[in-house]
Amino acid sequence: MRRTILLGATLVALLSTPLAQAQTTEVGGVKYEQSAQMGNAKLLLNGAGVRYKAIFKVYTAGLYLGSKAATPEAVLAAPGPKRMHIVMLRDIDANELGKLFTRGMQDNAPREEFSKSIAGTLRLADLFSAKKKLTAGEYFFVDYVPGQGTTVLINGKASTEPIKEPEFFSALLKIWLGHSPADAQLKEALLGKGAPVRDPFAN
Repeated sequence: MRRTILLGATLVALLSTPLAQAQTTEVGGVKYEQSAQMGNAKLLLNGAGVRYKAIFKVYTAGLYLGSKAATPEAVLAAPGPKRMHIVMLRDIDANELGKLFTRGMQDNAPREEFSKSIAGTLRLADLFSAKKKLTAGEYFFVDYVPGQGTTVLINGKASTEPIKEPEFFSALLKIWLGHSPADAQLKEALLGKGAPVRDPFAN
């Protein structure tokens, strides 16, 4: 009887191990949960990857949506809340990062969309300028909620009032998903075209 119980416990452990491992996706040594809660909305990890500059790893990024999307158009058109989760892999001048984000928005957003995003872009630049430095291991969320706007949370703390213009978040996403992305491989990863990302809500 005791042997049967031990065998049963071993079998359960073996069966549960892959499931436990599948609950996160690891990129650049950073683990991303397969789902995230934003208010009453449960979001899925659409994809995650590493931002490289030359041969150096700068940060990891994970994109969370209400349902999976495989193209930039589908991501931008997806209804409901969305989140970009970025974790720094090296120390970087926060002001310089803000400038890179602004340049990425200018390079990828249509002129009309970017013009409607200028107020939010200036607020984002001010936020990073005030932060001065982001160190390895620090993280921030860029959360978008329809009707409320975009909120930046550094290390889990809201750093700005919501930026109301919906065009701002679309322009920001195009830094990574636009026609001239910051990192082409990261773009593919965020669209779920790298290592497969498990859907925890699938039957």
